Amino acid sequence: MTSTGRRVFNVINAIILTGVVVVTLYPFVNIVARSLSSEQEIIAGRVTLLPRGFDLTTYRLVMSDSLFWTNYRNTVIYTVVATTISIVLTTCYAYVLSKQHLRGRGVLVGIAVFTMFFSGGLIPNYVLVSGLGLRNTIWAVVLPNAINVFNLLVMKAFFESLPVELEEQAAVDGLGTYGILLRIVLPLSKAIVATMLLFYAVAYWNSWFTAFLYLDRAELFPVTVYLRNLIAGATDATSTGSVDTDVAQVAANIKAVTMVLTVVPILTVYPFVQRYFVSGVMLGAVKG
Repeated sequence: MTSTGRRVFNVINAIILTGVVVVTLYPFVNIVARSLSSEQEIIAGRVTLLPRGFDLTTYRLVMSDSLFWTNYRNTVIYTVVATTISIVLTTCYAYVLSKQHLRGRGVLVGIAVFTMFFSGGLIPNYVLVSGLGLRNTIWAVVLPNAINVFNLLVMKAFFESLPVELEEQAAVDGLGTYGILLRIVLPLSKAIVATMLLFYAVAYWNSWFTAFLYLDRAELFPVTVYLRNLIAGATDATSTGSVDTDVAQVAANIKAVTMVLTVVPILTVYPFVQRYFVSGVMLGAVKG
C-alpha cells in the first residue's frame, strides 16, 4: 500500500515534470506555429501555439528553389562523411589513451586537453586550410574539427571502465590490437558509439560558419548557409522599405521556417539513438 508521503511526492513530481515539459515544448511549438502564420498575425503578436492566418508562402519559395535541395543534399553528405571520420578518429585515439601502460600517454592526453583551451586562431586556420588546397572542397568542412576533445575524453573514460581481463583473454586467444578493438571492445561500446554519433551528427548538421569561411561557390554550401543567406537577404530587402507581399511574408517568418527545416531531420533520427544516449554518457563519465 502506497503511503501518503509517497502519493504526495508522486503528485508534486508529476506537476514539476509536466511544467518542465511545457516550458521545453512551448518555444518549439511556437516556432512551428510562426512558420505557418501570415505576416500580419506575426507582426501583431497574435501567434502562440496555433498558426494564425495560415500561410505557406515562405515554405513554397524556399522549397521551390533547386539550390535549396542541392544544399540540403550537401548537408547530408557533409554530415555523413564528417561524422564517419570523427567517429573513427575519436574511437582510435580514445582507445589508445585508455591504455595505462602506454608510453607517452600523458603527453598525448596533454596535447588533446591543450586544444580545448588554446587554438591557432581564425586567420592561421584559414591560411592552413588554404595552403593545403582544401578550400572549396568537402574536406575543408569535415577535417578541421574532426575530433572533439570532450567527446574524446568521454569515450576514453568508457574504454577505461571495460574489464581489462576481456582484452587479456582475447590476446591469449591470438587476437591482435585491431582484432581486440573490432571484435571485443566495439561490440561492448554500442551505447557510447551511438551517443558520439548523435553528438557529432548534430554538430555537423547545424554547422555553418566553417562552410561560410572556406566555401565560395553557392552549389557547395550546406543548407545552413543557404538559409543564413536567405535570412540576410530578407532582412536587407525589408530595410529598404519597398518590398512586395511575398518578400514581406518571407521576412516575417523566415527564421521560424529555417529552424523547422533544420531541426526536423535531427528530430526524426533522435528516437533511434535515444535509448543509447543516457547510458552512453553515464557509462563514459562514471568510474566504478
